[in-house]
Amino acid sequence: MARLPYRRRKDVTVASLLLLVLALLLGPVPSSAAGTEWWLPTARPAPDSQINVTGEPFTGTNAQGEVRGFADVHNHLFSNEAFGGRLICGKVFSGAGIGDALKDCPEHYPDGSLAIFDFITNGGDGRHDPVGWPTFKDWPAHDSLTHQQNYYAWVERAWRGGQRVLVNDLVTNGVICSVYFFKDRSCDEMTSIRLQAKLSYDLQAYIDKMYGGTGKGWFRIVTDSAQARQVIEQGKLAVVLGVETSEPFGCKQILDIAQCSKADIDKGLDELYDLGVRSMFLCHKFDNALCGVRFDSGTLGTAINVGQFLSTGTFWKTEECTGPQHDNPIGNASAAEAEAELPAGVDVPSYASGAQCNVRGLTELGEYAARGMMNRGMMLEIDHMSVKATGRVLDIFEAESYPGVLSSHSWMDMDWTARVYGLGGFIGQYMHGSEGFIAEADRTEALRDKYGVGYGYGTDMNGVGGWPGPRGADAPNKVTYPFTSVDGGTVIDKQTTGQRTWDLNTDGAAHYGLVPDWIEDIRRVGGQEVVDDLFRGAESYLDTWGASEQHQSAVNLANNAPSTASSAEWNPFTSYAPGRAVDGDRGTRWASDWSDDQWLRIDLGATHRVGRVTLDWERAYGKAYRVELSTDGQAWKTAWSTTSGDGGLDTARFTGTPARYVRVLGLERGTEWGYSLHEVSVHSN
Repeated sequence: MARLPYRRRKDVTVASLLLLVLALLLGPVPSSAAGTEWWLPTARPAPDSQINVTGEPFTGTNAQGEVRGFADVHNHLFSNEAFGGRLICGKVFSGAGIGDALKDCPEHYPDGSLAIFDFITNGGDGRHDPVGWPTFKDWPAHDSLTHQQNYYAWVERAWRGGQRVLVNDLVTNGVICSVYFFKDRSCDEMTSIRLQAKLSYDLQAYIDKMYGGTGKGWFRIVTDSAQARQVIEQGKLAVVLGVETSEPFGCKQILDIAQCSKADIDKGLDELYDLGVRSMFLCHKFDNALCGVRFDSGTLGTAINVGQFLSTGTFWKTEECTGPQHDNPIGNASAAEAEAELPAGVDVPSYASGAQCNVRGLTELGEYAARGMMNRGMMLEIDHMSVKATGRVLDIFEAESYPGVLSSHSWMDMDWTARVYGLGGFIGQYMHGSEGFIAEADRTEALRDKYGVGYGYGTDMNGVGGWPGPRGADAPNKVTYPFTSVDGGTVIDKQTTGQRTWDLNTDGAAHYGLVPDWIEDIRRVGGQEVVDDLFRGAESYLDTWGASEQHQSAVNLANNAPSTASSAEWNPFTSYAPGRAVDGDRGTRWASDWSDDQWLRIDLGATHRVGRVTLDWERAYGKAYRVELSTDGQAWKTAWSTTSGDGGLDTARFTGTPARYVRVLGLERGTEWGYSLHEVSVHSN
């Protein structure tokens, strides 16, 4: 909504004049009540946190018709409802007011002696002043991982400071819930996800009420990219629901046996979609029935590995990496408290320093889930996936030209960056300190310039990760208050809640309201260029989302097409005939005899323009092979070739060429066996 123009009425009565005089004598009438300052609520709870931002939020688009604003693509508003409900203390909002919302967990009183997770994550003895409102002596703080950082008014301050996208990842972990001492609810992951989704909509209604009714508040949950654009053009905050959990759809594994089915995945995806979820992780922290994870390191890694064993009956398993990408090194650090939970005689294995890759990649069920997300236009988070799983996901999406891939908080191997941008995906960096954030942003700047994309950040607030500490009152290029927002339309001063005023220079990024201060710190330390890329984050995120929604799978010209081959491996129990490679079933395959020179030929039935061929190899793959085309089945022309095939899913792209026949000609095997293809797809582009 644009600012309403002031209109002078011609029929002003004496009574109206008297009321005006009384109003002037008694004090100024809040301009928001007249509807001119739409960004200010007419009925904010009292008492409440201050916002400490003045000026009108920017609206509309730039000269190119693009939305503007920052994008936080990884936050956890309601993780206080996760892990049994007592791991993160405090609430995002409460109908009973700020005093009820911002109070500590009961076991933290009187001095934090029982704040067990606090001292596990933060060291020391966990002792702290548990009082939140109104004194906030010890929390929230940049290094306190167990206290609420996402109070709604702090989120409001981030919006007023220029943020226009917030991805609220609904999060929990059933194993952490089960082993934590304090809880007041079930550890079922989907039960927690449903509750957090409901509370997200409740928060929207809570804020709407302050502004006069449904749809009038600044916090808008969106379910498609067009709706998000409209919200941002109005100057409001587009909130997207995501999911980050270790056992989505109940897809855990026990002793390497999946505990879910394809039907469970379809049912789960449909339910999440109906809840409004548009992005999600398939695995997180623990290997599950869908994929292997990218390890945690050090003491935390050992503790999580113990959790993996308690959940699945197996520890992480490693192997040497086959490419430049690698998972985080596990190391052999001790985690005595966690290891004490292991059964007698069971020890965490030691790991070779040279073996940094998870042996577990994307499973058959995981591939089914990834394709199911693609079919629903959902975006898949590759952070926390093992490099083997990530590589397969990228192969699948490249084969389908599907852009819906996200890396939201610096948990993928950075060598994937070019492939993500090449697909049309979006990348956000974790909320590191300004120096580290700038260094990483500079490292990938050339790729952002090449692909013409903006940049995001993932605050991971309430995500037990740790946030930028203070650079110091005397640090060079420190934040000076008040400062002006990036768009120049608002002035931002130090943030005050109750009796506490925070200063980024001396307090660090203690809560979500200090996100604008952190961005100003980036600007002062690293210059305007990085901040300009961040200010394009909302547009780029919506580009990825919109392209995912609009994606349509290309017609597979090879589907059930007549096929012949130089040979087919004989087996008395199953068929490896050439037609098995084009039957649309990834559970079947063609397999050749065990010699180098073999071929598979597909008759498309008529001449078509052919520009892309996808080959889904079984373990017996081609190291050197060619894709050849022909219009008559006699004269063949090489369209694409490789001498460095490594199996998996290969996509051969080349200039569109008229052809009726497609031939895959194997020249050198990658294994001792023959050539074996689960599926070959042929497309015009």
